[in-house]
Amino acid sequence: MPLVNTTDMFKKAYAGGYAIGAFNVNNMEIVQGITEAAKLESAPVILQVSAGARKYAKHVYLMKLVEAAIQDTDLPIALHLDHGADFETCKSCIDGGFSSVMIDGSHFPYEENVAVTKKVVAYAHDRGVTVEAELGRLAGIEDAVNVSADDAAFTDPDEAVDFVRRTGVDSLAIAIGTSHGAYKFKGEPRLRFDILEAIGERLPDFPIVLHGASTVMPEYVRMINQYGGSMPGAQGVPENMLRKAASMAVCKINVDSDLRLAMTGEIRRYFAEHPDHFDPRQYLSPARDGLREMVRHKIVHVMGCNGKA
Repeated sequence: MPLVNTTDMFKKAYAGGYAIGAFNVNNMEIVQGITEAAKLESAPVILQVSAGARKYAKHVYLMKLVEAAIQDTDLPIALHLDHGADFETCKSCIDGGFSSVMIDGSHFPYEENVAVTKKVVAYAHDRGVTVEAELGRLAGIEDAVNVSADDAAFTDPDEAVDFVRRTGVDSLAIAIGTSHGAYKFKGEPRLRFDILEAIGERLPDFPIVLHGASTVMPEYVRMINQYGGSMPGAQGVPENMLRKAASMAVCKINVDSDLRLAMTGEIRRYFAEHPDHFDPRQYLSPARDGLREMVRHKIVHVMGCNGKA
């Protein structure tokens, strides 16, 4: 089975009231853990690559890892560029075999965001590649994305309608209160479901994306703290809120921080229990296994896309 784009995935997800998990990948163990989980749960999956991941692992290595995952699982897998900063980055990924890209022009003035998104859409659609864009700005830090709380902004529903119609984009990441990283809320977690509902009403059957949607699973935060780390106050998006979003217009939910927490927690535990070990296979194996089980949990209890492959 070749790589797929997100068109059919999102059509089924919207109709079925579930979301597809979009998991960031950086190395072999992460790709294996995610795709093993998806195979066990018979779930479609989006593997997404940030600019930081391309710099770290190199484009060609990531492509070969994803090709191996497709051969190993025979699942519908989309390979997606996360937070493409400009047309040139998106073009490089499209030309290099990605089946989906995100152009993130949310840091530009509105008209400039429209213009660069239209340019990417035209190039991508001629090559069978789907495009995600972003409107509104999420606070937080993740790889090259760094937005202060003062610069964050909720998505305007009327502006979303204008943006989608003018750009022809295939999906839209919106800002309703999530944020990048492990420290998401001060006080009670709250998402603006009124904004999501308004956008869903104005753009029926159109797939919406949630970034910054890691739940910061407490068991991994506890594990990191127990074995030498320090993450006081880490707090993610409650699972019930994400499941509600998935039952509405949200068809793609991004997960990155939870992957990092799961791997780091398992590695920290391994070295605490085996301080004299130095074979990478010994500590990366439990890290991969822990990540796999965490992704299985997400697929079933957050996305609801198990059995949908």
